[in-house]
Amino acid sequence: VGEKMAKLLFAGESWSTIGLQLKGFALYTTGEYAEGATAMLAALEAAGHEVTYVRNHEVPTRFPADEAALAAYDAFVLSDVAADTFLLHPDTLQRSIVRPNPIAAMAKLVAAGKGLLMVGGYMSFSGFQGHACWPNTALADVLPVHMQPGDDRIERPEGVTPSVVGEHPVLAGIEGPWPHFLGYQRLGAKGAAAVPLRVGNDPFLVLAKHGAGRVAAFASDCSPHWGTPEFMAWSHYGRFWGQLTSWLAGEAPKAA
Repeated sequence: VGEKMAKLLFAGESWSTIGLQLKGFALYTTGEYAEGATAMLAALEAAGHEVTYVRNHEVPTRFPADEAALAAYDAFVLSDVAADTFLLHPDTLQRSIVRPNPIAAMAKLVAAGKGLLMVGGYMSFSGFQGHACWPNTALADVLPVHMQPGDDRIERPEGVTPSVVGEHPVLAGIEGPWPHFLGYQRLGAKGAAAVPLRVGNDPFLVLAKHGAGRVAAFASDCSPHWGTPEFMAWSHYGRFWGQLTSWLAGEAPKAA
């Protein structure tokens, strides 16, 4: 499909779980680490993109903090990673040392021509109980959506299927119905944005220009739980993410 081979910086989609097991008088603690980006990362690499993956716990040490380092990438992908993960570096939180603000740096670079995608999740947009905190950052003015205060989740255990309501280059060649999802985030599209996918009246995919750059918001998850096994196994899963990131990097026709 003529996609540009972009350099992508992907952050988020990892977590650790702590469990307690009470067995009679004995209490055991269990731990587990998991990543949700595996399928999407594979799809982006299969599309020919070069992807640098920074897991949630790696953000303080591996995510570039200054504009010069971030400028090496064509687009940024943030998925299920809270704003505080970028803002509360140990030097800031524990030692009160002044540091560069990577969120403000991304905002400046997108305005200058880079791409930005935020994928839904419990720590995306406003997030679970508002804990993702993205409305309070410089990216609130950059993203193509208005984020509601507080908890923005719409849980749909019965399943919900997005409808194609408009044409856009990122959906080229993607035919037939979309798979169902188990939830999404309620977002409001900004005035000039394109909304080619909706769930009822709610935007599901929103795309726009911001300055010289391109921005996108995907209201649901790239993986479980909102992203169902059917979505992960969908024949167009890789094509969609590949075309979306190519458009963010500036390859597809300007349609938003």
